[in-house]
Amino acid sequence: MKQGLSKCQERPMVAGRIGPAAVEERTSRGPAAGLPSTDRRDDQVFLPLGYEPGYDYPLLVWLPDSRDERFDLGRTMSRLSLRNYLAVRASGTSVEACWAAIERMSDRYSVHPQRIHLVGAGDGGEAAFRIACREPNALAGVVSIAGKFPLNEGLFGRLAEVRSLPMLLCCTAEPIEPTSPTTADVDRTLRLFHAAGGQLGLRIYPAASSRQCLSRSRAVLRDIDRWVMDGVSRGPLTLAAASV
Repeated sequence: MKQGLSKCQERPMVAGRIGPAAVEERTSRGPAAGLPSTDRRDDQVFLPLGYEPGYDYPLLVWLPDSRDERFDLGRTMSRLSLRNYLAVRASGTSVEACWAAIERMSDRYSVHPQRIHLVGAGDGGEAAFRIACREPNALAGVVSIAGKFPLNEGLFGRLAEVRSLPMLLCCTAEPIEPTSPTTADVDRTLRLFHAAGGQLGLRIYPAASSRQCLSRSRAVLRDIDRWVMDGVSRGPLTLAAASV
């Protein structure tokens, strides 16, 4: 067992035990050439309560922390929202795995093409930031849960487009994992976005209250739901940093 997994372990929800909402597990058709072996996992798809094929739903593409072997899409989405979204767990954190998941969902279900969000946790959150900055026009927003922004990778090459992409960072007041952003990381990230004129929302949660993975916190998931739906209903907003 990898060190640091204890906070992330809980019994996964079995498909069909979250009420009328559906979680579908299906075997992947196989990763694209060159993808790492960690991408070779089954897809998980979440359908909202009362799914209507004629309605274009926002899509949440989840990139879980690679150390979180107990991540369960159905349980997570049942805490976030049973009605508002389609969701899929990408088969990895590469660009190819992310776009493959989006294409599969768009082919099979009714996805709003301008309401696709990446939601990553831990190293998946870092990957979500990276992918979003490289392809900002393809996404409506990106959320990182306890994942650092890759400060040293020069991701603002497409500055004009990145400026218009809403981003949200959820983290604790003190790092709860070795890969969690520190106070210095958050400060540098805020300075970078301020200088660039980017849209970055910040939610800070007390570390003392984090008895589980932050990505399973009901408070965090409720905030993500509100943040995404605010963008859906009102359009992009410039978000000021906030501490909760």
